[in-house]
Amino acid sequence: MKFIDYVEIHVKGGHGGMGCVSFRREKFVPKGGPDGGDGGDGASVILKVDPQLQTLQDIRYHSTYEAPSGNHGDSANKTGASGKDVVLPVPPGTVIREKSSGQILADLQDASETISVAEGGGGGKGNTRFKTSTDRAPRKATPGYPGEEREIVLELKLLADVGLVGFPNAGKSTLISRISAAKPKVADYPFTTLTPNLGVVKYSDFKSFVMADIPGLIEGAHQGKGLGDQFLRHVERTQVLLFVVDVNAEDIVESYQQLQDELMKYKEAVARKPRFLVISKMDTTLEQPELHDLPDEIIDVLYISSVAGDGLDTLRNRVGDTLDKIRKQTVES
Repeated sequence: MKFIDYVEIHVKGGHGGMGCVSFRREKFVPKGGPDGGDGGDGASVILKVDPQLQTLQDIRYHSTYEAPSGNHGDSANKTGASGKDVVLPVPPGTVIREKSSGQILADLQDASETISVAEGGGGGKGNTRFKTSTDRAPRKATPGYPGEEREIVLELKLLADVGLVGFPNAGKSTLISRISAAKPKVADYPFTTLTPNLGVVKYSDFKSFVMADIPGLIEGAHQGKGLGDQFLRHVERTQVLLFVVDVNAEDIVESYQQLQDELMKYKEAVARKPRFLVISKMDTTLEQPELHDLPDEIIDVLYISSVAGDGLDTLRNRVGDTLDKIRKQTVES
């Protein structure tokens, strides 16, 4: 299944049915009163979270979603049937915005959570509604009301606790494949990862966290260069970041700072998240590198070899303990 995390669609609620003008016609009742029924309500377009979905792919193939109109009212005070709502399933983590204003309409995260993005119009009133003491035979009814119509944008932001950030070929995909059940494509060339990957990482006793691996960043990613800028939204919800840098980088601290600069230019709130510096591919060197002028915001430096499995248990537990502390602080506050 292709990973789609951004979609623009046109949605339109159904038109309300017309009210009916009718008079009762019965034998021996030559002047029956009004019996025109109301029109049915137009249907709405509704988005509903489906936990089984991981992409917006299905919605992408339809640019317009229009809900059916309500039926017209009928004689004998029969109300027209209301239209059946159009329900579109979306994955958890879907943000809905109004295209024209950019206003966030909803941020759907919980299972079965819903939002109506285009309300149907109300049905019109039949002439029965307009009978008065002075007008016993009204010939008046109202048309149904039009449904709401708008252009909306759907953005998927993965729900993960930990985000991997690094340059292409830094070892992020190998890492997530070794400490979780995720099976991303792994190869020794840049941009192997073309879509985000999620993996559940177990640590301590029966505890776990969700890790997201996004395509590698390059300098200028926040301006649209490379692939990473398309996927930075997927680390917005994370609580902890792992900056993964190849031990063979010319300057490890400088490489970290370049990654941090890209996040800062993308969104400052993302760049301020708690983070670890993870030095990868330690199996390719004989000694641990010396790091000078390490930024204070880094919680710790973790040295790993995903190929050899070295340092992975320490990484799981250190990151898990940090998440536990964050969660505890959140509950207490």
